[in-house]
Amino acid sequence: MSRTTLCRLTAGKPPTLAAVRKAVGGGSFTTIQDAMTEWKAKRQAKETPIKEPAPQALTDRLSEVGAEIWSMALQLANARLAADRETLEAERVQMEADRQEAADLADQLNEELDAMKARCVDLEGAERETAARLNAALAEAKEAAERATRAETRAAEIERRADDLNAELGRLHEQNAALIAAIKPRDGENAPQPARRK
Repeated sequence: MSRTTLCRLTAGKPPTLAAVRKAVGGGSFTTIQDAMTEWKAKRQAKETPIKEPAPQALTDRLSEVGAEIWSMALQLANARLAADRETLEAERVQMEADRQEAADLADQLNEELDAMKARCVDLEGAERETAARLNAALAEAKEAAERATRAETRAAEIERRADDLNAELGRLHEQNAALIAAIKPRDGENAPQPARRK
């Protein structure tokens, strides 16, 4: 009979002969006593811990095993430490290479920047020179346009004057023609008469 069964039969109270006999509905006190004695012995055996020291051979073997385990742990730790050191060294070398590459790239970019600045200065000078030439050309073109305008005005004036002179010359021709026409009859009248014969 287990403790759980006894506790269930006695409704959770400490088991007694009377309580067990009442719970099972009768029975011999001797039989119940034997069962309870066996149950109490098993219970006491389970609840009483063994406190005997370990044998020396077992202690020595445990020490040897512990030393072996510790040695293996140290070997594993040293191997892992060496691997970590190699990894860190490789990373350090790579970082140094990356740093040097970045420094070289920065130097190259600075050189290119200086070259671009110098090129910009040259371009600005060329731009100023071109602007000066363009302004001079524009000034010359403006002056030429003004001269052309004055020449056109002068040509128009000369043409108008020529037209006036042509008109005046035409009038003079007409006047001369009229004078010549008027003079010719008079010349006929004033011509000497031939001598008459006697």
